[in-house]
Amino acid sequence: MRRGPRVTTEPGRLIVLSGPSGVGKDTVLHELRTLEPRLRYSVSYTTRAPRPGEVDGVAYSFIDRDRFLAMAERGEFLEWAEVHGHLYGTSEARVKEALDRGEDIVLKIDVQGAAWIRPRVDGAIFIFLLPPSEEELRRRLVGRDTEDEASRELRFRNAVAELADGAAYDHRVVNDDVGRAAREILDIVRSRRARGTS
Repeated sequence: MRRGPRVTTEPGRLIVLSGPSGVGKDTVLHELRTLEPRLRYSVSYTTRAPRPGEVDGVAYSFIDRDRFLAMAERGEFLEWAEVHGHLYGTSEARVKEALDRGEDIVLKIDVQGAAWIRPRVDGAIFIFLLPPSEEELRRRLVGRDTEDEASRELRFRNAVAELADGAAYDHRVVNDDVGRAAREILDIVRSRRARGTS
């Protein structure tokens, strides 16, 4: 059998994107992937019901609580947490396969998940998305109209509390303009990759 030259693939970089509920993580992530299509997004598992327009396997992998807990028991999650009464988890296999292929992969996870990953994944880039103000954050949560008033108020209180967690991240980006925020994140990722540093 003829053998070609050995090809080595540089491992990909894990990008952890967090921020309070309503800050616009999904919108910024969509713009980020439009600017840089080679960025992969790790689809998380969740026990919450799909929101209007969300597609299973694209936005999240939607599963029931029993299946989620069984996966957690088998150690299949890189991280998992209960947030706003629902379980969310990141598949370790999905992330590892993408990184081994040399792909940069984005995780959109809450601060609990990021804190779990931080000491376990070398070289990850931690980016915290901030709202322009608390008033704007409340406006976005109300304008989203995906939950009842009590749920929105709970999310707002939790979101304000989470703002303090941004200090633990490598980079903090204000989402005052989606395109600008996405470009800033992309600049951070490209700079870190160019330097080859963690």
